[in-house]
Amino acid sequence: MVAHLLSLKWRLLLNGFRRSPGQLVGIAIGGLYALGVVATLVVTLVALRWADAETAHTAVVLGGAAAILAWAIVPLMASAADMTLDPSRFTTSAIPMRQLLAGLTLAGFIGLPGLSTTIVALFTAATWWRSVPAALGALLGAVLGVLSCVVLSKVITTATASLAASRRFKDVSSIVVFVPLVLMGPIVAGVFRGVSGSTGYLPELARTVSWTPLGASWSLGGDLASGDIAAAGSKALIGLATLLVLFAAWNALLKRALVTPPYSGGSRKRGGKLGLFGLLPATPTGAIAARSLSYWVRDPRYAASLMVVPLLPVIFLFQSAQSGSYSMLVILGPMAAFVLAWSISADVSYDNTAFALHLATGVRGIHDRLGRALACLAFALPVVLIFAVGPFFLTGDWGWLPGVLGLSLGVLFTGLGLASIVSARYTSTVPLPGDSPFKKPPGNVAQTLAVQFGGMAVLFLLVLPELVLVIVQSVTGDPLWGWINLAIGTVLGAALFVAGVRIGGRWLDRRGPELFAQLSVNR
Repeated sequence: MVAHLLSLKWRLLLNGFRRSPGQLVGIAIGGLYALGVVATLVVTLVALRWADAETAHTAVVLGGAAAILAWAIVPLMASAADMTLDPSRFTTSAIPMRQLLAGLTLAGFIGLPGLSTTIVALFTAATWWRSVPAALGALLGAVLGVLSCVVLSKVITTATASLAASRRFKDVSSIVVFVPLVLMGPIVAGVFRGVSGSTGYLPELARTVSWTPLGASWSLGGDLASGDIAAAGSKALIGLATLLVLFAAWNALLKRALVTPPYSGGSRKRGGKLGLFGLLPATPTGAIAARSLSYWVRDPRYAASLMVVPLLPVIFLFQSAQSGSYSMLVILGPMAAFVLAWSISADVSYDNTAFALHLATGVRGIHDRLGRALACLAFALPVVLIFAVGPFFLTGDWGWLPGVLGLSLGVLFTGLGLASIVSARYTSTVPLPGDSPFKKPPGNVAQTLAVQFGGMAVLFLLVLPELVLVIVQSVTGDPLWGWINLAIGTVLGAALFVAGVRIGGRWLDRRGPELFAQLSVNR
């Protein structure tokens, strides 16, 4: 049975290479990236062979502890991803628990994460190739550490199986994991600055972590290299006890999961409340605006596309603190306007087959375009105004406010008008309803990129008058150009907004069935 589970996991892995060319390219890129990371870590571990014992011990222990934490956190954050050999799928299979545990554990090593972690962990023996006991201790620690990584991920996955069955949990966890990725630059810079300020902090931290389940297994080689046999024996017992406790916890959780599998059906919400549909006018435009606003609030695919917006002030404030000047903050308004306006460029694609409702009810294209644009404008306009005005409370250079505000409003209104045309003419490959917002389905990636970057280039040309006026003000120093820019940005942006809604509406009336056919293909 163990061999059958391993064979099943291997077949599932091979089937991933038989998908569409687009997915195959993505898998190849991911594999090359993983290979580069593994090669870098392997070379580093080999180079540590000639470093002093304290540096090698610090690097191996903290790196191993980080690996265990990653194996614990990633399954929790990536709960919306497709999991092969999910324990809940064996509910109806009469597989002995011992064989199921062994099979699922070994299957965890099949794939890029398991294989990469195993290779890097085994090369810790090269770091401690200073004596035979140290190398053997490092190998034993690597085995205990990698097994702890895999079993801990299984414990987390099984323990959160009922939560993972909830779509709300999937949505929130998928979006939350995106936050540290956006803030990775400030986080890494802050860590390096703190470490450089205290050279003795990391070795002391490594010595402390080595007596915890996170680092005990990874410290065996270093302790044996330094001749501390008592500490190595104690930490080997800590690593073995940690692994046994994880297996016992997984065994108990798996038994419970197989007897009472998670259930996500049913709804406790009562009907009779119209929500946004009861607040907005009972017109085609009002109904579509209410429907679009509901998507912005409840669909994680929409929320994920805007996750970067509230993080922009954090990033720019960090950069300003590094440079000692807050002048960079003035571009917050135009940048937020661009992100918010362009977010509806794939609005119809996100509808997928639900777009059939618009065709079946005979909604006019202009009402569709206007409703979607007004829904975005309802929250985009206040955000852009705050981001455009707020930085000047820090800089104090209020003479630039009219020009920056005119540029921000011009980008927002012009972008919404252009996005109304683009989404009515072209479709994009986007995550399907219910999928993870970061899942990339197969499709015409080249066309999607061409449409997106081509649309951005056109938007740049359309807002060129506002940009020129900002440059003129910076050269002349005359604030009058800023007031002119505010008037032109508002008037020209509003005119292009109306033109974009009308043109997009006519295109939607003319080729609505063809657009729906493209959406069906994207499934």
